[in-house]
Amino acid sequence: MEILGVLLGVALLLGLGVVVLVVIGLIKAARAVGEKVERQEAKARRAVENVTLKAKSYTQTGPQGQISAVRLGLRTSLDGTRRVLEGSVGQDGQLGEALALLGRLDAHAAELDGELRMLEREPDAGRVAAKLPELRERAERITHSAETMRWAAQDRMHRFAADELGRLSRECEDEAGALRHWDSVPGASGAGAAASGAGASASASGDPGGSGAGVGAAGAGTAGAAREAGGTRRGLTDGRAGRPSAEELLGLADPVAKLAQRLRKPTTGPSAG
Repeated sequence: MEILGVLLGVALLLGLGVVVLVVIGLIKAARAVGEKVERQEAKARRAVENVTLKAKSYTQTGPQGQISAVRLGLRTSLDGTRRVLEGSVGQDGQLGEALALLGRLDAHAAELDGELRMLEREPDAGRVAAKLPELRERAERITHSAETMRWAAQDRMHRFAADELGRLSRECEDEAGALRHWDSVPGASGAGAAASGAGASASASGDPGGSGAGVGAAGAGTAGAAREAGGTRRGLTDGRAGRPSAEELLGLADPVAKLAQRLRKPTTGPSAG
């Protein structure tokens, strides 16, 4: 019975914990939904106010229209700066400080907007004419500060984009240069050019062996090409064709050449003197 009681107690505690977690989750969800609804309502109310101020600035004349124009310019400047900073703070963390400064500036703008709203309802035209220049000057200072931060953030983003594009362009140029590796002249072509130059130098100097050197170089080049085309050399005893014939072994491979060599030898006899 005691074990059963302990199990029931544990089950009750677990059930109570689940209920508490569910209640906490529902409260957090309700708060999140409420905050989201409030933000949407604030945005909708602000949009309606901006449209109303724009209509008043165009339709009303005198101080009332001027007050509406000042309020509209103040809201437009702050909203534009906030959109720029909030859209870029995820990519550049340094803009978080500027966003905090904008929040403090927005608080001053809210106070000024309240004063302008009160002045808009002021029935005394003399007081309106006396207070409006001061309030307009404060609005211009706030607007200038907001625009300065917005322009600086835009210039910063453009500079980073230009630097990144420059680095990317250099990397692309380096890769293009690496892909053009075939432009370098192979060593074989350089050797052939050197051989041709040697033959030409020999011919120009009047060396009778120049032509023979040229032919020898050409023959060497042909032999080298043949070896590259045929792969490995053929051996004497590898069982392939290319073994020396019987005429080569007996020295009769080229009898015409040997006969010409004998005829070139000087003869010794009475006619030689």
